[in-house]
Amino acid sequence: MSQPSFKKVTLGSRLFTIVNTTLLSLIALICLLPFVNVFASSFASTQEVVEKRFILFPTTFSLDAYRYILSTPTIFKGLGVSIGVTLVGTVVSMILTALMAYGLSRKYLYGRDFINFVVVFSMLFSGGMIPTFLVVKYFGLIDSYWSMIMPVAINAFNLIIMRNFFQALPEGLEESAKIDGSNDFGVLFKIMLPLALPSIATLSLFYGVAYWNTYMSAVLYMTDSTKWPIQVLLRQIVIVSSGMQGDNTSVDILPPAQTIKMAVIVVATVPMLIAYPFVQKHFTKGALLGSVKG
Repeated sequence: MSQPSFKKVTLGSRLFTIVNTTLLSLIALICLLPFVNVFASSFASTQEVVEKRFILFPTTFSLDAYRYILSTPTIFKGLGVSIGVTLVGTVVSMILTALMAYGLSRKYLYGRDFINFVVVFSMLFSGGMIPTFLVVKYFGLIDSYWSMIMPVAINAFNLIIMRNFFQALPEGLEESAKIDGSNDFGVLFKIMLPLALPSIATLSLFYGVAYWNTYMSAVLYMTDSTKWPIQVLLRQIVIVSSGMQGDNTSVDILPPAQTIKMAVIVVATVPMLIAYPFVQKHFTKGALLGSVKG
């Protein structure tokens, strides 16, 4: 019986590990510092933000910026609009993406190559802002929450990822399900989608972040300021707090200081940071499952 062999750790290997760990830790710290500065500055006083260019720990703790942001009920309504658009939009996008991706992954689909070409072509060339606006107006979606969802319901990149995932699954799964009497919808919802949960979690995060950060669609298609999502309202707060001319219909009090800008960044990013850990374990696996493998 042969004895198990143990690889001897050389001095060079130890030095490489130490240097590599130290270097990566420094890089991670450098990437983290700007976020710490933004978070700390949002709780700092006006005078401290003006006097110091970089803040890690505020010497004078202040909630004036957050009091200002949360002082009007319009902010809470905008937050509700963003949450609703994000949830509904993500569900709609995932349903449409899954249906189209599964269809394009089937080799027997008539016109499959042409549709795939159109999908890839849309990633390189878009219709443009004005034609898209005219289409939205033609369908009567102006001042409708659907105007922030339907024009961007399917992302070509996300569609290709999910299509490649379905293509990578064994064809025998579909054949055996159809022998048992299942139709295409049964194959998709009972077999394919359960296997695609990591990919669904990843693409849902992509869609969720995109809908949460909806700004241009709201500016173009929403003329009623009471229906603005949180991102547009936060922009108005930044404009007013900077002393620039903005739409005062949604902001009715004067801002306390420059810390508003930092607090706006925190308010806009914290919800996504909270949601990310719940899908983080599926993130890398889901992206790689549908990637192109050479």
